[in-house]
Amino acid sequence: MAPWGLDKATLSLCAAKICRLVLAEVVRDEVEENLLLHAQRLAALEAEQLLEDYRRLIKLTAPEVVPYPDKGLVRSSRHLIRHASDVPVLLSAMASKPDWLLTHNTKHFTKAVAQRTSLRIAKPAEFFRALATLFR
Repeated sequence: MAPWGLDKATLSLCAAKICRLVLAEVVRDEVEENLLLHAQRLAALEAEQLLEDYRRLIKLTAPEVVPYPDKGLVRSSRHLIRHASDVPVLLSAMASKPDWLLTHNTKHFTKAVAQRTSLRIAKPAEFFRALATLFR
């Protein structure tokens, strides 16, 4: 994992209360599951530091947590996005109406998905380019 990057810069903006982090429970659970898997491959002290850093990040960013969408809605909304496991993520975003949905998964969260859902979907780099225009 890189010591710094646009993902961490985005989270820093949230920790500084410049931006607000909206976090879907489905995404939070996936992140936590992956962190625990990764931590198992680390030395005990490194694993504990990783988990402590994550807990501190969540506390600093104080995210608005979006609950899992209704299972019936997930089934009926399957047509919105190619990958079935992304439907709850997409529905959570639609429910919270964020200014931006930031993702590196542009294979599934495509321009067509953005048009169908009226969400502004972008990679962090696009978000920072747009942010930079505010300071010109």
